[in-house]
Amino acid sequence: MEITSPIIEKLDALDEKFRAINQKTETHLEGLVWAKPITYWDYINTDALLNLQIQRTTLPDEMVFIMYHQVNELLFKMILWEVEQLCHTDAPATDFFTEKLRRISRYFDMLTTSFDIMGDGMSIDQYMKFRNTLTPASGFQSAQYRLIEFASTDLINLIDYRFRSTIDRNTPYEHALEHLYWQAAGKDYRTGEKSYLLKEFERKYKGEFLRHMEEYNTINIWRKFKELPADAQKDEKLVEAMRHYDYTVNVTWVMGHLNAAKKYIESSAGPQEATGGSDWKKYMHPKYQRRIFFPELWSEEELRTWGENV
Repeated sequence: MEITSPIIEKLDALDEKFRAINQKTETHLEGLVWAKPITYWDYINTDALLNLQIQRTTLPDEMVFIMYHQVNELLFKMILWEVEQLCHTDAPATDFFTEKLRRISRYFDMLTTSFDIMGDGMSIDQYMKFRNTLTPASGFQSAQYRLIEFASTDLINLIDYRFRSTIDRNTPYEHALEHLYWQAAGKDYRTGEKSYLLKEFERKYKGEFLRHMEEYNTINIWRKFKELPADAQKDEKLVEAMRHYDYTVNVTWVMGHLNAAKKYIESSAGPQEATGGSDWKKYMHPKYQRRIFFPELWSEEELRTWGENV
């Protein structure tokens, strides 16, 4: 091999890189001699990924259900990856802000349109059988989705609508956690008793939730938006990206999930509960909890009719 100027430049760059971390360049070059070439399956960890689907029943369509929700969690991770970059960037440029919002929205657009995979891709008869083996587990217990919410908006916008007047930015995080909108799916507010679903969810994630709530209290997407210069806050592309994200997450995606659930749950006679036992209609439908990340970007009429015309 001829040692050309471009190769010398790359060697110099490598030498600079390794010297900066007190490493010997020749040691790393020697390592390359014995390193195995990378393959697609090693890089993606295909074998590990394809062995994460473990059925609890012998019903074939349970595999569809498992894989679909695993894909959801991977998309949630992609969303959090973008959200974290945006929220931890000091004084993000308008174009950067807009691009991040568009990426995040595209992921949620994928989630929204994917409900046909469940809605039309599973036998109702099979679902109504294997769902009983899932109880009391529930999609309610997606911790990543809660982290996305905490990083998107001020906590007051995630508080159960009935209790917002009693909570402000000085409210302790633990008290706020007890009054988040999704508590309505697992708590009897007359008695204060929490369901097993909610108790287990908090046992696993409460500490992480409280840390995340505190971390994003002043750097969530809405706060980063309000820190932008006044002219940037009026940028049409950015405002549209903010509104699209808000509506997609809190109306379009939610309704897609609700309609898919209705098809299966309402197909049976008798009590129609989600696997976790939650009051799934009032918990999920946007017109009840009125979850809105960026209320200042919507008109009074849009706020008044939120979630009603879907």
